[in-house]
Amino acid sequence: MNENISNNAIIYATLALNSEVDLQREYLDSDDVPEDERDNEEEILADLEQAFMEFVDIYKSRCKADKQLPSIDELLNSQL
Repeated sequence: MNENISNNAIIYATLALNSEVDLQREYLDSDDVPEDERDNEEEILADLEQAFMEFVDIYKSRCKADKQLPSIDELLNSQL
């Protein structure tokens, strides 16, 4: 399936998921999470982290095939 997704789509999805993981972690670290929602919010974080890692794996595969793409570290540390 990942051959049908453009490199740009993978890049933007990876960056978006990375941001969402950070936001969810911040939310869980705050006092804003109702105690009865904590388990659900932690599951959401786990799902986001899993999706992020899957996109990282896809991106790394693309990097091997296309040497012009920045490394995953360069991508995640860049300011877009």
